[in-house]
Amino acid sequence: MRRTRAELRAELMGQAEILIDELLTWQEQTPQPSLTQIEDVILNLRKRMSEHMAVAVIEAQDTTRPLPGPRCATCQREMHYKDMKPHTVESRVGSLPLARGYYYCETCQAGLFPPGSAAPSVGYALE
Repeated sequence: MRRTRAELRAELMGQAEILIDELLTWQEQTPQPSLTQIEDVILNLRKRMSEHMAVAVIEAQDTTRPLPGPRCATCQREMHYKDMKPHTVESRVGSLPLARGYYYCETCQAGLFPPGSAAPSVGYALE
């Protein structure tokens, strides 16, 4: 079931509060940190928030599988829905643990892991 804007906002705000509390605890426990130490902590927290935000937005997309399935980019035959599969995607904001519908073309032996392009690949495709 798709979450409302208010539910998604509450989840993201909760994550932001957790990370802010971590920063404040670190600040209290680290007397006279160097600029490099401060940057390292901030960059780590920013990365974690970015990953959480990206996963939340991706998961908020409609995940019901389309009927019929997407067409294979190579042979244009319908790709068959296999199941929801967990997969960690390396993105520009970091590692994103996702569970998405996985489609497979028996003819071309190509898989598709939306969101992503319909370009054929063995395993998962994600741009």
